[in-house]
Amino acid sequence: MAQTDMTGARRLPFGLLALWGATRLLLLLFVFKVYVFPGPDVTGDVSVIYQGWYGTLRTGTYPLDDVTWQYPPAAALAILSPALLPFLDYASAFFVLALLADLVVLALLLYTGGRPGRSRRGAWVWVVGLPLLGPTGYARYDVMVTAVAVAALLAGSRHPRAMGALTAFAALLKVWPALLLLGARGRTAWAWAVGTGLAVAALLALSMPGAFAFLTFQRDRGTEVESLGALVFHVARQFGWDGQVLLNYGSVEFLGPYVDTVSDAALLLSGVAFAWLLLWRVRARRFAPHTLADAAFVGVLMFTATSRVISPQYMVWLVGLAAVCLCFRASRMGLPAVLVLVASFVTVLEFPIWFAHVVTSDWLGVTLLFVRNGLLVLAAVRSARVLWQDTVPGAAREPLPGRAARTKEPLGS
Repeated sequence: MAQTDMTGARRLPFGLLALWGATRLLLLLFVFKVYVFPGPDVTGDVSVIYQGWYGTLRTGTYPLDDVTWQYPPAAALAILSPALLPFLDYASAFFVLALLADLVVLALLLYTGGRPGRSRRGAWVWVVGLPLLGPTGYARYDVMVTAVAVAALLAGSRHPRAMGALTAFAALLKVWPALLLLGARGRTAWAWAVGTGLAVAALLALSMPGAFAFLTFQRDRGTEVESLGALVFHVARQFGWDGQVLLNYGSVEFLGPYVDTVSDAALLLSGVAFAWLLLWRVRARRFAPHTLADAAFVGVLMFTATSRVISPQYMVWLVGLAAVCLCFRASRMGLPAVLVLVASFVTVLEFPIWFAHVVTSDWLGVTLLFVRNGLLVLAAVRSARVLWQDTVPGAAREPLPGRAARTKEPLGS
């Protein structure tokens, strides 16, 4: 027994846990402003915007007159969540809850990584990836959404009812988790997602007026300065384009000539991505336990890269999904995951550290955006290619370096 205990102790990821503790302590020191992180204060969204919404939501209504409220109805639960810690002020409670959500993700990844056929690579991706984004990781509610999405994916095909219910709830927190269902097989997960989504949405709509007002709050948006399409205007400004950079609908956007055209092109690219995903789903035949996570990662990557808004917190989603993929030894998403990690580091450089250079479209700001967005596009293309090769019959599959063949993982229950 003693020998078994010693062996188990040696297998505990002390290095991983120590790194998590050190990096998260540093993040807390930044969001609590013990140390000042370079660039604009990213915690203002919590202490000003979120807290303002909190005051409105507590009166029993959604922020009907605030066009910056652009979130599905369950987002109200995330904004109201600091009420769970009434002994702390709003911002402090929010940061503590973000830390707890981060810890939940780590625990889920460690538990899954310790099972046969799984790996702790995913836990390492999460521990390393989130702090690369700086305090933004804790200063937005995206880490909470990612925790629910990670739980849904890890429930996977073994617990399709739980997967469907968790996916629906996550999608009502922030729309992107609906893409988790891309690789779901059978009707159970879809049925539970639809049923849970309708039930929760109806409950929230009946509880407070304005649950779906967010659907009309994005019609007049421009192109956000960090998006792929924004590169057109960053370059055009060097040649006299006379548009403006303004705070619009809660983000810094380009407004002016041809912005509508570029925004429409971004929507078209997203439509092309959606069409490819539909084609993949129709053609795919070879499903393994990791396919569900791989498909979700590819889908979210594609829609992030083509979006007219690529806010820094979007990278939290990609880091979380990449971590789930690498929990499976058979997943070949290693290179796209590394590209996402590098893109996360470049993201913290362009926001908040050198965001002033991005806003002025100088050579440093434009270079950072070309690199970050280029990495996302490359990761999306590479991951889509791998997904197609792994799942579509007849697709040529690249062998792994140093391996002539790959052992297939059983499908499980």
